[in-house]
Amino acid sequence: MLTEIRIDGLGVISTATAQFHEGLTVLTGETGAGKTMVVTSLHLLSGARADAGRVRLGANRAVVEGRFTLDEVNATARGEAERVLEAAAAVADDDGTVIAIRTVGSDGRSRAHLGGRGVPASVLADFTAPLLTVHGQNDQLRLQRPEQQLRALDQFADATVGPLLQEYTEHRRAWLDARNALLERTARSREMAAEAERLTQAIAEIDAVAPEPGEDERLVAEIRRLSDLDSLREAAATAHEALAGPEDNPGENAGALDALGVARSRVETAEDPALAALAPRLADAIAVVVDLTTELSGYLSDLPSDPGALDSMLTRQAELKSLTRKYAPDIDGVLAWADDARTKLESLDVSEETLAALAAEVEAGAERVRAAAVKLSAARSAAAGDLAAAVSEELSGLAMGKARLEVEVRPVPAGPQDSAPLLVDGTELHAGPAGVDEVELRLAAHSGAQSLPLSKSASGGELSRVMLALEVVLAGNEHGVTMVFDEVDAGVGGRAAVEIGRRLARLARTHQVIVVTHLAQVAAFADTHLVVNKSDDGEGTVNSGVRALTQDERIVELARMLAGLDDTETGRAHAWELLNIARAERMAAR
Repeated sequence: MLTEIRIDGLGVISTATAQFHEGLTVLTGETGAGKTMVVTSLHLLSGARADAGRVRLGANRAVVEGRFTLDEVNATARGEAERVLEAAAAVADDDGTVIAIRTVGSDGRSRAHLGGRGVPASVLADFTAPLLTVHGQNDQLRLQRPEQQLRALDQFADATVGPLLQEYTEHRRAWLDARNALLERTARSREMAAEAERLTQAIAEIDAVAPEPGEDERLVAEIRRLSDLDSLREAAATAHEALAGPEDNPGENAGALDALGVARSRVETAEDPALAALAPRLADAIAVVVDLTTELSGYLSDLPSDPGALDSMLTRQAELKSLTRKYAPDIDGVLAWADDARTKLESLDVSEETLAALAAEVEAGAERVRAAAVKLSAARSAAAGDLAAAVSEELSGLAMGKARLEVEVRPVPAGPQDSAPLLVDGTELHAGPAGVDEVELRLAAHSGAQSLPLSKSASGGELSRVMLALEVVLAGNEHGVTMVFDEVDAGVGGRAAVEIGRRLARLARTHQVIVVTHLAQVAAFADTHLVVNKSDDGEGTVNSGVRALTQDERIVELARMLAGLDDTETGRAHAWELLNIARAERMAAR
């Protein structure tokens, strides 16, 4: 719900603030006072295109700030608005309200803010869309569009049509996915077959080499060892001889082990306790040398004796490098590539059996879509008569007593370029996101007249009243939404104006309704009456502001609207009577 709006530098309005409440709020004022700017400001908050020509002459920019509360709106609208806030990282004020701001520079540049965050204008539109509906003269023209007429019928019959539309949408999505998969496989069958052959050959090549994880790195280390084999054998043998002595002539050039044995014998036989105490340490040294000698012997025995081992390893290394040049930088990468290739190869099944299975899946999906579309069309056709009757009844009280609205539901034939036609009862239809139907609202302006599409049969004023009648009929589905009407009473007066006021008041039981009007009969039904005043500073500059009227001020304003009778007792008496009649009708309706 819209609770407050502030306007700076927009058209004739220099600075104005207006607070809005539940129920019906009317804005009145003399011609040129700036009532239209209030509607324009709400359009800007709805994400409409910015127009630099709307910026007040001499001002650098125009700023519109709206404050919204989500407490009173229906759960669906609140959920949609909260999702937009969360996605934009916007936050509410301390009082729980959300501030939306639109700025339009004199250079035409536009900026938008939501909940303290700079956002694109489209995000502002997404936030206000479920909360605010503006019916200006251009918005009434939208009612002539087929998609809007279809939406109106679906909204009216939401209880029956809604689940069927959801079922149709889900089946259609699955059908199109399967159909696209079949078309892609069929169109790319040759390309996919070539890819499958390439992957098969590559996997066979890798499997033939049969590399092991990390094998390339291990080979590098082994080859480095074998390349230095002679020097390694000489070093190990020399060290072994130094410790154990020469194996071919043990008696000469005794090694370190023999020398340590002699030393220990001499120390152990010494009579000096201090010298004998060194014997254990010599025994430890002998044990260490024995261990080293054993390890050196093992190292020598492990060194390859086959002169062809290095050549075998170099050959294996060449095989591995042939794989790493083609598929990955190392063998682990080659193995991972092979796993991915096997997975991809499974998805490239282009056999006749696979294509036949996909075709069967597409046909089954089409049958599900067909059945859902038939049920959806039947539900819409059943609801069309009820919607037509309800709107026609409303029109009877809006100076269109003999008018009759017809709601026609008909299938949409598939065009020559239709990418996914659906065969229903022998006819190819366009399976759109909302079904195979189109809806046309037709108006018979008087008794006996032929019904014609709204675009051909309704004048601007009649179109406004048809829209109002529709909104009254559809009111129960959008509790709490703010509705703004501009010039909904164009071209009417007298009793018809009273009926418009009565219906707007009825709509305001479940919605917040804001109406720009020039008819006292409509304004009298308001719960809150705002007036747009204009003043001239004597130098040709016009300033306008918005203020709420007291009870006495309402009488004066209503009298002014009644042919400018605000300065006569008769006019004020007429205004007082009109106000009392409207108040009595509102109280009786509650």
